[in-house]
Amino acid sequence: MTEVLLYALGILIVLIGLAVSIGLHEVGHLVPAKLFGVKVTQYMIGFGKTIWSRRKGETEYGVKMIPLGGYIAMTGMFPPAHPGEKARDASTGFFDSMVQDAREASAETIDDDEDHRTFYRLPVWKKIIIMIGGPFMNLVLAFVFFGIVLTGIGLPQYSTTLGYVSQCVKTASSTTQECTTEDQAAPAAAAGLQPGDRILTVNNTEITSWEQIRDLVSASPDKALTVSYERDGSTDRTTVTPVATERWVVDEKGEQVLDDNGEPTTVTVGMIGVNPTSEIVQQPISEVPAFVGNNIAQVAQVIIGLPQRMVDIWQAAFGTEERDPNGPIGVVGVGRLAGEIVSMDEAPITARAQMILSLLGSLNVALFVFNLVPLMPLDGGHVAGAIYEGIKRRLFKLFGKKDPGPVDTAKMVPITFAVVIILGSMSLLLVYADIVKPVSLFG
Repeated sequence: MTEVLLYALGILIVLIGLAVSIGLHEVGHLVPAKLFGVKVTQYMIGFGKTIWSRRKGETEYGVKMIPLGGYIAMTGMFPPAHPGEKARDASTGFFDSMVQDAREASAETIDDDEDHRTFYRLPVWKKIIIMIGGPFMNLVLAFVFFGIVLTGIGLPQYSTTLGYVSQCVKTASSTTQECTTEDQAAPAAAAGLQPGDRILTVNNTEITSWEQIRDLVSASPDKALTVSYERDGSTDRTTVTPVATERWVVDEKGEQVLDDNGEPTTVTVGMIGVNPTSEIVQQPISEVPAFVGNNIAQVAQVIIGLPQRMVDIWQAAFGTEERDPNGPIGVVGVGRLAGEIVSMDEAPITARAQMILSLLGSLNVALFVFNLVPLMPLDGGHVAGAIYEGIKRRLFKLFGKKDPGPVDTAKMVPITFAVVIILGSMSLLLVYADIVKPVSLFG
């Protein structure tokens, strides 16, 4: 029963975190819009039926039934038809009708004598600030969540303390890892090193990281190394001679490098047969920007390859293929992961808090990157429209032509419609995949 309650708590935490992230995203749009004098009639968290709202001044603030998004309603999002363009009572096609309806709906939001408070009349730079404000808030939240994780809790990293000492030597091509009497004794065990020993120096080089030990050992096959270590508060020295052994060659992605015949390649390195323990180490605040930057790059790569990844998810959901744990995950999947994290009785509270905060940080990075995609109705689409307007106006001015006025973004409504259909279909597929073949922490 306790495990079920903890699982539910994890889901609740993520839902609250998602709602806060969406709410602050919309605040990022709301504040600059009001500062620039645009009339904002609604600030809503969620979609569907309104379950609570309150009007303050000219803006209605509320919460809707489905808390998976949000919006603010600004008057005059689309400009009217350009002067001289013939008005039509009936459209000649479905998409033309959509454009016309969008213009009319936008015009209906403008009260008498308030045309100057419309979004479309703003200078380009103000439009960009309003639209970029939402993703910027998600970026700030990502820095906050990851900042707490890195500086307040810390990240797991290899220590200089031995966690495992092998009793024999095994090559990369060995078919079994069990030691036999015919196997050569591992150098570390032969030299008397034991789990729990903390390595202090190697050949009089002070050791501050596991990477130093790994690199020194790898570069010294069949060469004696003098190792100083600490055990139970006392220091001692021993001599270890790494044996030459084979190791798979891998690329930057961790994948095996193949030779011309398609066979995995190996390299000869030194090996003493030890593995380190892992410890949680707090990071300096200067590490946060790089950490967030790496997350942004990873999410951007996922979005760039999204079409193929969605095909993979389809094949996994409706076929026998395995789900890629590094691929897109929907809200249902994120909730399940949060439930698993919080209900991990064997993990300390700090470890669970670290994972939950990291999950919320990653969620905000995803919201930041995804909303910058230059397609309407995403924020990046509006930013792209504003940039195009600025370039067009500058070119007209350069060539001595009359100011063309605001770009008619209403013409992009059919594309917006298509994007909404595609995003909705992807969301439904992710929900289904998260239910029938979820990504799990435990495989």
